[in-house]
Amino acid sequence: MYIVGLTGGIGSGKSTVAKMFEALGVPIYISDEEAKKLMDSSEEIKQQLVKLLGENALTPENIPNRPFIAQKVFSDKNLLDRLNKIVHPVVEKHFSAWVERQKTAYVIYESAILFENNAQHKCNYTILVTAPTETRIKRVMQRDGVTKAQVVERMKNQWPDTQKQKLANFTIENIAIEQTQLQVEKLHNNFLAL
Repeated sequence: MYIVGLTGGIGSGKSTVAKMFEALGVPIYISDEEAKKLMDSSEEIKQQLVKLLGENALTPENIPNRPFIAQKVFSDKNLLDRLNKIVHPVVEKHFSAWVERQKTAYVIYESAILFENNAQHKCNYTILVTAPTETRIKRVMQRDGVTKAQVVERMKNQWPDTQKQKLANFTIENIAIEQTQLQVEKLHNNFLAL
């Protein structure tokens, strides 16, 4: 079974592309969603969060205080790296167990920071989803109800597409949905033929 890494900057539409692969019967592991679930359920992660960020890292209900954590880490690269070092090893173990249970020709591992985390090495192939910067900013502003400045701040924590393209095996340009669908179907057929 192949592992295909799927990545793209914030607002590129990688979730849309992931859903297209899923509609074709491909199992999708969305690392951000799984990381959130694991952060909510893992006592080990919660203890490490408090050590890193203090008591305010957890709500009175003993779940991660996401707005507080985001405010702290998105403006401090060092803290963000340390947070990732807490969460990612737990996600890695979870992902490996998930892969073992799949019975398909290939699976998709979706991660916003695949290359930044050097996680492309666990993938047989990688796909980068791209879109023009202004399009990405508009999408995130609409989706998350945030300002342009907030989106740009988040973008600074991710590599530019030019850097990611050097490492990606395939690129999907996600501007017009019909074209994106055709690119997904072509890649899907390629992976099935391997």
